[in-house]
Amino acid sequence: MPELDLSLLERLTATPGVSGREEAVRRLVRQELEPLVDEIVTDPMGNLVATRRGVGGPRVMLAAHMDEVGFLVRHVEDDGFVRIHPVGGIFPKYELSQRVRVHTADGSIPGVIGEPTDLQMANEESKVPKLEEFFVDLGVSADEAKRRVQPGDPVTVDRPLERFGDHIVSKALDDRIGLFVIVETLRRLPRGAAEISVVGSVQEEIGTRGAAVAAHRIEKDVAVAVDTTMAKDLPDVPSARVVTRLGAGVSLKVMDRSQITSAPLLSFTRALATERGIPHQLEVGLPGATDAEAIEVSGDGAPSIALSIPCRYPHTASETAHVDDVAATMALLQAFCETVTLEALAHD
Repeated sequence: MPELDLSLLERLTATPGVSGREEAVRRLVRQELEPLVDEIVTDPMGNLVATRRGVGGPRVMLAAHMDEVGFLVRHVEDDGFVRIHPVGGIFPKYELSQRVRVHTADGSIPGVIGEPTDLQMANEESKVPKLEEFFVDLGVSADEAKRRVQPGDPVTVDRPLERFGDHIVSKALDDRIGLFVIVETLRRLPRGAAEISVVGSVQEEIGTRGAAVAAHRIEKDVAVAVDTTMAKDLPDVPSARVVTRLGAGVSLKVMDRSQITSAPLLSFTRALATERGIPHQLEVGLPGATDAEAIEVSGDGAPSIALSIPCRYPHTASETAHVDDVAATMALLQAFCETVTLEALAHD
């Protein structure tokens, strides 16, 4: 697979954007997409919608969500510690002692997530932490904390992107890596017959809310959601529970909690990957969902498929992907946009 320039992905993952607070991510994605499209707008929900016109081909919607899991400030204690509320699927055992940033109206404040643990007590190390006990230690005076921090301020994990070997590790790969794939694919994609509508969606992590609104407003014949998916190719995990493997290629969604991919669309996409020699794998039965489900059933509906990048340690500060899987996803997405036809999507 070709070498990837990850500089945009590094900027995307560093930009804060918990669900409902995606504005900084939206500004960055708009800046990257503007030279590549004919029109770009923000809809009433906050989705970024960019359109590249075609010449008589199918209308293809591409979607990746801009939000990340994180927290909102719930309360500031009299002693300056900050209580937080989870946004999206948070696993408490992975959050304790993480470095975070509280994003206030006058800038961000670094902090550490803590809980009232006493490791000198018997069995304390086996205690399961509870989110309602968590607080953020800001290291500032109580007066400064109460002056600067307000309920509703977003809180994100503070971890930069790093590459080790062929792996990428960062917070918020879910789903800044999907945005990265779409933007970089559009740079490489010649103008063709298909009309391409790109959506940076909001609030996916709390129920694919943004994609449902965007899909209702956009005329489309087919849609592709680009997202991460679970890879459990780890020691002591039985092969039947692995789901996907890092380095084995882009994952084609067959079925998840909310969607079964249309048979003609899945067949076309799989055959295209095989024909082009693009490494790929099939994914069945994941308990989560993607924007593809919301797009498929919104408005008049449209066949939708998720192309996913396998990811270890999802919804943590150290989400991990493989560069070859990212390259394979780009290659298949470009081939799809260049070759998909209405005939290929038709049911018998």
